[in-house]
Amino acid sequence: MTDKSTQSTADQGNMEKDPKNWVTGDEAMTGAQRSYLHTLAEEAGEAADDSLTKAEASLRIEELQAATGRGRDQAKV
Repeated sequence: MTDKSTQSTADQGNMEKDPKNWVTGDEAMTGAQRSYLHTLAEEAGEAADDSLTKAEASLRIEELQAATGRGRDQAKV
C-alpha cells in the first residue's frame, strides 16, 4: 500500500533527474543507450562514441535528438 505522498510524486520518477546527479552515471552506457546513440548519430551524420558513460550518453542522446528532430521534444510540437 502506498501513502498519499508517494502517490502524489509517483509520476515524477527518476527520468527527470539530471544525469550529473545519477548514482550510476559513471558506469558504462547501457546496451539500449548504445543502440539508440548509434541510430541517432547515423541520422545526424555524426560518429557515435562507444566510450561514453551512462550520464554522458544520456546528454549526447538529448543533443542528437534535438539535431535530428527525434525524441520527446518532438511530441510537444
